[in-house]
Amino acid sequence: MTDQKITQQQINQTAWAACDTFRGAVDAGQYKDYILVMLFLKTISDLWNDHQATYRRKYGDDETRIRRRLERERFILPAHASFDDLYARRNAPNIGELINMALEAIEDANRAKLEGVFRNIDFNSEANLGRPKDRNRRLKHLLEDFAKPALDLRPSRVTEDIIGECYIYLISRFASDAGKKAGEFYTPTAVSRLLARLAAPKPGDTICDPACGSGSLLIQASQAVGSPDFALYGQEVNGATWALARMNMFLHARDAARIEWCDTINSPGLVQGDHLMRFDVVVANPPFSLEKWGADHAGADPHRRFWRGIPPKSKGDYAFITHMVEIAKRQSGRVAVIVPHGVLFRGGAEGRIRQRLVEENLLDAVVGLPANLFTTTGIPVAVLVFDRAREPGGAHATRRDVLFIDASKDFTPGKNRNTMDETHINKVLATYGARTAVDRYAHPASPQEIIDNGYNLNIPRYVDNFEPEEEIDLAAVQRDILHIEAELADVRAKMAGYLKELGIHG
Repeated sequence: MTDQKITQQQINQTAWAACDTFRGAVDAGQYKDYILVMLFLKTISDLWNDHQATYRRKYGDDETRIRRRLERERFILPAHASFDDLYARRNAPNIGELINMALEAIEDANRAKLEGVFRNIDFNSEANLGRPKDRNRRLKHLLEDFAKPALDLRPSRVTEDIIGECYIYLISRFASDAGKKAGEFYTPTAVSRLLARLAAPKPGDTICDPACGSGSLLIQASQAVGSPDFALYGQEVNGATWALARMNMFLHARDAARIEWCDTINSPGLVQGDHLMRFDVVVANPPFSLEKWGADHAGADPHRRFWRGIPPKSKGDYAFITHMVEIAKRQSGRVAVIVPHGVLFRGGAEGRIRQRLVEENLLDAVVGLPANLFTTTGIPVAVLVFDRAREPGGAHATRRDVLFIDASKDFTPGKNRNTMDETHINKVLATYGARTAVDRYAHPASPQEIIDNGYNLNIPRYVDNFEPEEEIDLAAVQRDILHIEAELADVRAKMAGYLKELGIHG
């Protein structure tokens, strides 16, 4: 095998082509799990084989020394559980069962890191992959696709960054295929990048996403630190998506990340003793207007998160917002959360909670984003930024204004959805940093302005983005009409002459 480097485009295209095995037969929301687990298995297998070959060259036939070195690898690969072992048996009539057994053995050998990661994926599922003949054929093709040279993932051929980016690339493509289901596991990269940079994590910070999906927003936040000095935490309610997040962390060398499988609102897993853990930075793209989020039990919440008020039963937006604000460190924590626009102006219980948050001087900015950024919805969304450093004793305690930014018109149109490029993101960040008025784009609103608006945070109340229509010169329009009528009369006269010559009378 050659050690020529594989490009990001090559690995992305080859991994995506492997999905052809399932398209049309398996729902995108399901086959993503099989593809991503196979990518993870191939990665750790190639890494293990590469290191094993290195140790064998170094220690020769000293199996004891080789074994001791391999036992210190990030992941232990048991005998007969590697990708190569499965590829060699790809024609076996029970190949689905063999893959399950290999994954179980890997999980058992790496229980501290991988416990439960593969329990939600069944390569022998008739319901998902079809009857034995069809299932065996699909799994054989899947193994053959991942055995291609462009998916030789040895360190000499591909960097860790490229593998991690391939994982995120695949998740983004699955999101396009999965439609509305994509909201369960994916936030568009540009939106994640903007959210992470608005939250401004710095070296030494603890960073939490309490609705982390497949973990890509946490990865973006960690990359925004500019240093390896950070700690990542997440919570995810869907077991299969939680497993994707765990693998995402490993493929990005975020092995120390703590990702809990739990219901953030009803049974949060990130607790210390009998208290919720608190973090320097909290970011999330929680489910929009979630119904049945747990309102019936919110009044008896043991963590007293809903003291500002209990959100409506049918809309859990403020349940997640409240949770995020409560787990941010007092006098220093920063929160950035994606919300539907209704959060800005709906009344009732939501209006009362919104008023309390403003009165506590926690709300720092409201950023309106373009429509059609998400695969899940075409509606425009907003980002709320909360800053607990605005509390008494915090570094920003004297700040009283709320910055409103209308970035709804800054996007690059796409075939299926719009995107925000780096120019659009940088414009938002520069405006947020400057906190000054920008005509038709940004306005720092005083507390009195917000009070005068009844604590309604709808962005057009603060940023006038109305574009006046160009004035019409009526005299010029009249001259154009007369000119056109004269030309039309001339054409009619010529046409009448032609008809007369031809002996045709109108």
